[in-house]
Amino acid sequence: MSLFKGSPYRRQDLEAGGGSRSGGFDDDDDAGEASSGPFDIGSTKHIPVERLRRWRQAALVLNASRRFRYTLDLKKEEDRKQTIRKIRAHAQVIRAAYLFKEAGDRANGEPTSPPIPSGDFGIGQEELASMTRDHNSNALHRYNGVKGLSELLKTNLEKGIHGDDDDLIRRKKVFGSNTYPRKKGRSFWMFLWEAWQDLTLIILMVAAVASLALGIKTEGIKEGWYDGGSIAFAVILVIVVTAISDYRQSLQFQSLNDEKRNIHMEVIRGGRRVEVSIFDIVVGDVVPLNIGNQVPADGILIMGHSLSIDESSMTGESKLVHKDSKAPFLMAGCKVADGSGTMLVTSVGINTEWGLLMASISEDTGEETPLQVRLNGVATFIGMVGLLVALAVLVVLLARYFTGHTESSEGTKKFIPGKTSVGDAVDGAIKIVTVAVTIVVVAVPEGLPLAVTLTLAYSMRKMMADKALVRRLSACETMGSSTTICSDKTGTLTLNQMTVVEAYAGGRKIIPPDKGSLLSSMLSSLLIEGIAQNTNGSVFIPESGGDVEVSGSPTEKAILNWGIKSMSQIGMDFEAVRSGSSILYVFPFNSEKKRGGVAVQLPDSQVHLHWKGAAEIVLASCTRYIDEKDNVIPMTEDKVIFFKKAIEDMAASSLRCVAIAYRSYEMEKVPTDEEQLSQWVLPEDDLVLLAIVGIKDPCRPGVREAVQLCQKAGVKVRMVTGDNLQTAKAIALECGILGSDADATAPNLIEGSSFRDLSESQRLEIADKISVMGRSSPNDKLLLVQALKRKGHVVAVTGDGTNDAPALHEADIGLAMGIQGTEVAKESSDIIILDDNFASVVKVVRWGRSVYANIQKFIQFQLTVNVAALIINVVAAVSSGNVPLNAVQLLWVNLIMDTLGALALATEPPTDHLMHRPPVGRREPLITNIMWRNLLIQALYQVSVLLVLNFRGRSILNLEDKTLAVASKEKNTVIFNAFVLCQIFNEFNARKPDEVNVFKGVTTNRLFMGIVGITLALQIVIIEFLGKFTSTVRLNWQLWIVCAVIGFISWPLAAIGKLIPVPKTPLSKFFTKRFRRRQDSQN
Repeated sequence: MSLFKGSPYRRQDLEAGGGSRSGGFDDDDDAGEASSGPFDIGSTKHIPVERLRRWRQAALVLNASRRFRYTLDLKKEEDRKQTIRKIRAHAQVIRAAYLFKEAGDRANGEPTSPPIPSGDFGIGQEELASMTRDHNSNALHRYNGVKGLSELLKTNLEKGIHGDDDDLIRRKKVFGSNTYPRKKGRSFWMFLWEAWQDLTLIILMVAAVASLALGIKTEGIKEGWYDGGSIAFAVILVIVVTAISDYRQSLQFQSLNDEKRNIHMEVIRGGRRVEVSIFDIVVGDVVPLNIGNQVPADGILIMGHSLSIDESSMTGESKLVHKDSKAPFLMAGCKVADGSGTMLVTSVGINTEWGLLMASISEDTGEETPLQVRLNGVATFIGMVGLLVALAVLVVLLARYFTGHTESSEGTKKFIPGKTSVGDAVDGAIKIVTVAVTIVVVAVPEGLPLAVTLTLAYSMRKMMADKALVRRLSACETMGSSTTICSDKTGTLTLNQMTVVEAYAGGRKIIPPDKGSLLSSMLSSLLIEGIAQNTNGSVFIPESGGDVEVSGSPTEKAILNWGIKSMSQIGMDFEAVRSGSSILYVFPFNSEKKRGGVAVQLPDSQVHLHWKGAAEIVLASCTRYIDEKDNVIPMTEDKVIFFKKAIEDMAASSLRCVAIAYRSYEMEKVPTDEEQLSQWVLPEDDLVLLAIVGIKDPCRPGVREAVQLCQKAGVKVRMVTGDNLQTAKAIALECGILGSDADATAPNLIEGSSFRDLSESQRLEIADKISVMGRSSPNDKLLLVQALKRKGHVVAVTGDGTNDAPALHEADIGLAMGIQGTEVAKESSDIIILDDNFASVVKVVRWGRSVYANIQKFIQFQLTVNVAALIINVVAAVSSGNVPLNAVQLLWVNLIMDTLGALALATEPPTDHLMHRPPVGRREPLITNIMWRNLLIQALYQVSVLLVLNFRGRSILNLEDKTLAVASKEKNTVIFNAFVLCQIFNEFNARKPDEVNVFKGVTTNRLFMGIVGITLALQIVIIEFLGKFTSTVRLNWQLWIVCAVIGFISWPLAAIGKLIPVPKTPLSKFFTKRFRRRQDSQN
């Protein structure tokens, strides 16, 4: 979760209160924002805080602490920002005070104290923390700069620390570990307290206490405690089960948050680059920094090339800060915005400003999701209906009771004016109030919005197993609505296992490509120099022998491996070549320019500028090439055609083409001042071509099937890549994004520059048709995302680079790559694909659809219970003054419906059936016509059967030979038992709202089967053994069969009901159209 605003590289999170209008709503939604309802929120990704307040104020809520627990706490968010501002200001004041004191000491000529040793090290933690926190250059100078500091910390600036277990333990003991104390999550007792806050449950407990007191007074303690005690027990059971369910969810969110914080970084230990968790970094570590990395701890810059740091997370200022020997201090938590370098870690964990900041604020897991907001709207509507019904029941029952029209089970009047005692009258009134309040408990579905969180928490845990780490809850459900995926090529559609398979050097093709003996001496010398120096990868050659270890990006590793193999054949030493020249300046690879360069100085003071990048772009800057006899030959038109043809042939074979070139440069023209050098524009014209290589990156196995599955599901896959258009076309054909060569024409196939040059209206016109965009820059990707969104698409975008951050931020769902992705890209994303595999992206789509489908299943199930319970009690109350379902029974039904029902239905795993239907539109109604059909059939059936039993049950069940009181109790027990069994059977129907076979895959969902089994077992226990509490009697086996048959009929009834066709136009739209027509005709 992003904590701070202001950075151009960071997504302005909803959590941080930031956001723009773009992408928050569809065009038509923007236009009607003012008139749209408070619950009409299509996307919560960039939504203003004011709109969040609106829907909270509009929601009918009986337990605010529970209902809004997994939404953003707006007050806490403001408090957190205030805390951050205070800590920043406090740190800046301390820093200014230290600088003032230093200046005073220098003016007074006070001697400076030498470093105080600590343990085995020549300097202590206090001095290190003070120096880096206060950016104290004088202190650094006293320690003889970064070189002297490394000696005090027993670190080699090139090879790092030894890194064995003893060394790491010793450093952690002296300087601390790179962790900070986190605020504890809420305990189980807090969740118990929150579940208790429900207004209806509090009223019921008050009623239970009153009933208990009156019962004991009138009937004695032995018999009088049952009514009040059973209500109290039922309320406590609801509270405990709710708290357990909510507590388990919070633990799941905590473990996912821990996973999000666990960043992996490269450090140099023992001369080799190793990947470690950010929590395992120690003082003295040498850490390479590249674009998009997070600075893992406080430290000092060892060496940097055009290194710019985004310090907005610590200072609040979005201006990038250039780092060099004059400004070498690096702060933990900041991001590398540009350039590269290495740093020496000087402070970790709580000894850093970032650690103090993180320890002082708690990360709120709250976040809006569109479904949560919409379900709050549904819950509010149902709750209002329920309140009106409960009020009507209360008025009718009280009126009937006090006018003497309510009879007991023996047929006598319950209230006779002047004769009934005050205690009995109050007891009767309390029981009526209890029934009315319980109707509210059943009617107001507090569990409906929480069912979203339950299914999201379950889905997030399962998605981790499918290699997807969810950073924003809402992305899960939004992914189910996605209509298009703009995917990278490298590493997502391909394996990212690159090897050089073709090479052109010396003006000809080299066969085999790594045969260095075919290269002339000058050409091979320059080529190896360029490969060794113009790279952000590294080569480790073990002293004991063994295989050479190459690290870096896959492209860098492929070229380095090719260089090493070529060198080994001509007896050249990689380390000797690298140490034989010194780097003056580095121009890091730039995705806009598609190339990167380096200026190196040779021992004889010659300067070579080496360039490497996209083959056709570098070739265009070349005016000469070196032939096989070491002659530098002007680049003729024929030779340009030859090299272009070579590039096209390699690209057609789906190879990535990279050109390597160089030029010599005059030492006098190289800036000598460090500040001028940092702003030097490396000359990129008049280059000499050294080689063009073709790098093979095979398609991932199963990617074609994954693309086809998306296409069947109505999700268009588009490839957006920085590679050559021909390479992109070849891979797209292989992956199935393009069906055939006939599809590989404009505008299906387009270059980024061509798309960029179009007007906005032209881009909108062709955006839908684009399948492949080659040679695209991050800005082209952003333009495509914006055009697709304006066309009404729900857009998912994959990205791995820092420059992908704007597109990831703008997209409805940003998917960052877990392996190749930079920290900036990950922070701008909503979901991290841990294995960089496109098949995992498709699994996320499945899970997104599953979230939506599971919520709909739960709504169908819950509304059926709502409708049936309300109608049965209202009709019975109005007609006879008695209700067949009492407070305790309704609380048990509420437990089945809210918590157990949500657990059973919200945790259904996704099926292939979900991918055989089109995406769910963002504005489609939650309750579809199919759901209305299913729930009305079941509710009408349950209401009809149970009302018939209520009014004619005595004769139908052959209870006429029993007394009125016994027969009435037995009849009501049958009604209650049949009603619960109907819900158990209907739970199976809710699993498959649009399929006849509701049992498909049921045995694989153990949680569903377990909950159904537990519910049935508890129902048997309630009927057979807890009659005193629930006002029920034991049933004989014949009546159990009657109840089971009533429940069972719901299965064939549901199957027959699914044969009834339903109109495609949603009911809400149908009524809206009719209402508008009537208004129009009146006007």
